[in-house]
Amino acid sequence: MQQKDKKRKVFHLSHTDLDGYSCQLITKRCFEDISFYNSNYGSEIDSCIEQILRKIYMYGGEDNLILITDLNLTLQQAKALVQGVENSPKNIEILLLDHHKTGQECADIYDWYHLDTTRCATKITYDYFLEQGFDISDLARYVEVVNAIDIWLSDSADFELGKVFMRLVSGSREINRMLFSEENNAYIFHSLEKAMAYIDHEKPHIALDNAIHEIKKSFFLKNEDNTLENLIAAFIVDMLTKKKEEMTVHYKGYKGILTYAIGNTSIIGNEFLVRNPEYDFFMDINGRKNVSMRANNKVDVSKIAKELFGGGGHANASGGKCESFKDSFVYDKVKEQIQDIMTIGENNE
Repeated sequence: MQQKDKKRKVFHLSHTDLDGYSCQLITKRCFEDISFYNSNYGSEIDSCIEQILRKIYMYGGEDNLILITDLNLTLQQAKALVQGVENSPKNIEILLLDHHKTGQECADIYDWYHLDTTRCATKITYDYFLEQGFDISDLARYVEVVNAIDIWLSDSADFELGKVFMRLVSGSREINRMLFSEENNAYIFHSLEKAMAYIDHEKPHIALDNAIHEIKKSFFLKNEDNTLENLIAAFIVDMLTKKKEEMTVHYKGYKGILTYAIGNTSIIGNEFLVRNPEYDFFMDINGRKNVSMRANNKVDVSKIAKELFGGGGHANASGGKCESFKDSFVYDKVKEQIQDIMTIGENNE
């Protein structure tokens, strides 16, 4: 049987649910050099395709594959993808494996668009690469579980277990997908692979349901045990510390870090500032335009919140609302907006 393909560079875009990540769990077993992207529908797909084409243009090899699973493209998106591939100096093949009937218009036009409404995308992807000779047959039972829940086979013996797998993915929001896409994928893959061990248990849906907390902790646990919340906070601060230079913003001589919808701002913000004393403030913004700020006695963030966002609060914990903020799926665009607001605020003094 064929092992991992070491020659081809694969850029795999998939949905953000159990079916989407399971497609990637399969291709992870098939290719040596693979980059994962995940998207919901709408303009997020456009952003991901733009990122993929840009990355291929800069770093692509002699043989590149854009693989899209569990997402149907609009005709406009399909045309833009084809045009981007044709304009690229690199050799690129497109392959789309999906089961949503709303993609029929594209499937009727493009031979790379494979549509089958009778199976979930995971089963389509599994069958496709199994036929290509890849050694993935041990995933067959898992694929049936995903298929049972994704196309809602409520009479299947795997249906209840599929519901738990689905919740395992939908509840895996501990790592911000925009800021740490690779780590987010690794976390979900880890969780699914650990959960597979329960498929053959007696009453597997109950056994897996009972094990979810331990499965989550096993990803974040390094040396000393702690609560899941504290383990997650330590992990996130580690990631922020590694990426802090590219996430740095400046205001009136003060140095801060900007995150997006990080969650648990008080704990993460304080821990980051303690471990990175060269930073004066921690700032987070989310898609609802809400801004949270934290400091560690080096700057009064209530003044910054008031000056920039009409907010306020305490010297070390404040917030506001950035009414002019336009949400984005790309962190660099988020940071550019906030730094521009800060620069304008400085110049207006």
